Amino acid sequence: MRADEVMTRDVVSVRPDAMVREAARMMDELNVGALPVCDGRRLVGIVTDRDIVVRSTADGMRPDATPVQAVMTGEVCWCFEDDPVEKIEEAMAQRQIRRMPVVDRDKRLVGMIALGDLATDRAPGAGEALRRISQPSEPDRSRRPARPAESDAPWPAYGEGTRDTRRS
Repeated sequence: MRADEVMTRDVVSVRPDAMVREAARMMDELNVGALPVCDGRRLVGIVTDRDIVVRSTADGMRPDATPVQAVMTGEVCWCFEDDPVEKIEEAMAQRQIRRMPVVDRDKRLVGMIALGDLATDRAPGAGEALRRISQPSEPDRSRRPARPAESDAPWPAYGEGTRDTRRS
């Protein structure tokens, strides 16, 4: 079985200069957890709901002022549309990823494979791939600087900073 036999086609992508809020709204509307990031049809990254939470929201970035390229994963693990599913399962398990963009030989985005696609289409090895992908991993503490103190947040905490100026 090959990638083009199990992938989702006509995938919606987001531009790298789009704001994080736009990407989050797209994910909500499409009921997906990841969007490929494309400059035209060229794949330049992937942004997941987790990227938005961990790299953007938790760091105090404003969703209307933060471009997707600031929080996306730029080193994307992708496959060709004619790659065998077994090779894709192995790559997904090795990197512990649940979604993989599919490109043609010109490296233009043509689809997306999610772990669910493999399981739904009863691809051989899907159960083993799920087990290996889902193994707990060690936290990555090497890439992100320490978060600023709450007092350094760029906007007031919830419920603070909004005063009722009406007179009674």
